[in-house]
Amino acid sequence: MASDYQFNTLDISTDSNGLAVVTINRPKSLNALNAEVITELDTLFASIEEDEDVAGIILTGAGDKAFVAGADIRQFTALDAESGQAFARRGQAVFTQIEQLRKPVIAAVNGFALGGGCELALACHLRFASSNAQFGQPEVNLGILPGYGGSQRLPRIVGKGLAMEMILTGEMVGAARAYEIGLVNRVSSPESLLDEARAMMSTILSKAPLAIGYSIEAVNCSDRPMKEGMQREASLFGMACSTDDFTEGASAFLEKRAPVFKGT
Repeated sequence: MASDYQFNTLDISTDSNGLAVVTINRPKSLNALNAEVITELDTLFASIEEDEDVAGIILTGAGDKAFVAGADIRQFTALDAESGQAFARRGQAVFTQIEQLRKPVIAAVNGFALGGGCELALACHLRFASSNAQFGQPEVNLGILPGYGGSQRLPRIVGKGLAMEMILTGEMVGAARAYEIGLVNRVSSPESLLDEARAMMSTILSKAPLAIGYSIEAVNCSDRPMKEGMQREASLFGMACSTDDFTEGASAFLEKRAPVFKGT
């Protein structure tokens, strides 16, 4: 079980409904990403993929100032062309693992989500923000660019023009503006952020688990050519039609009762 793992930078709590709340716990450094955090996120999400006791994940940061305020800048000083590319590919692989997880992941952004922190939120399936949240890709201020997928995911979420503006200026976007441009799904008070994320996750987890996983995969194909995406959607639809959950869902609808899904 993921809840049995012990990490130095991550705190994990689970409940009987299959929800795991994962907190990046480096508040003194505003939860900045370093090599240890990246490695532990990699280990955790690989284990969650196989953990039958975890159905959904809320990812947040410790304290009330930051979700993740970027990468640990001290890691950058020794990078050259070769090591920089390897550094970026490592983070990309971990964040892609989160994005492709067939279990829903909600980022509960409780403050600064800058640089790698913004990219981490972008890799999650949904983003909830507290009213004091700030999003940004300020890498140009350091003479670099987003390296953990931000230049690819941000335009797919908010559009090319707005993504270009955020990346080229390095300026931060507040929670209200983030909601306006579709960067986040919901904005709430800092006090109610986790409660609202839990409520959304509860709604999602009441649905057929396999259908949720197939839906995540299908939507993740939406950045591919239309024909390829349609083919994958049809394949996943067919797979869903062969499940016990589909039989149960259709029967429950016709019998006007609540379905009881088992994930089979």
